[in-house]
Amino acid sequence: MNGTTHGFELMEPASPEALIPDSRSWPMWAWVVLVVLLVIVMIWFRRKKRSPVATSLAVRKAAFAVAIEALDRIAADDVRDAAVQASWILRSYLSVAAGDPALYETHEEFVLRHHVLESLTPNARMAAQAGFDRLASLKYSSEISEEFPLSVIAESRVLLEVLHHGYAT
Repeated sequence: MNGTTHGFELMEPASPEALIPDSRSWPMWAWVVLVVLLVIVMIWFRRKKRSPVATSLAVRKAAFAVAIEALDRIAADDVRDAAVQASWILRSYLSVAAGDPALYETHEEFVLRHHVLESLTPNARMAAQAGFDRLASLKYSSEISEEFPLSVIAESRVLLEVLHHGYAT
């Protein structure tokens, strides 16, 4: 330890500003972020602008057309068979048009639900209740009614019309 140095010398550390990216590029990044946010907001408004009422109206019209066609194709030998088929068609319409799970419920489950068919007007709900009660009485009666199957189909068609035009706007 003679007191000789081997060339190690303490130097000042590098300036931290040298590690920061060029400060002249931040306006460009600010514009990029602004444009991306603007595009996101425009997409959000376009999706929101598409009216769910118009979309649901188109779905209801398509379901109505399918139901009318299905009611016209019913070929039933007796009233019970006509009531079963008409009930299935009307419940299928409600499952598509109103998003109601009526298709997969028994008549009793359908009647016991308090929030059944909330998208319909009160008159349409009462007509649906009466119509489905009538169809259930024809389907589940111990004796086959002497009515004509065409009368059940006609009543079901009227009920379908009431349901289709009974949506609250």
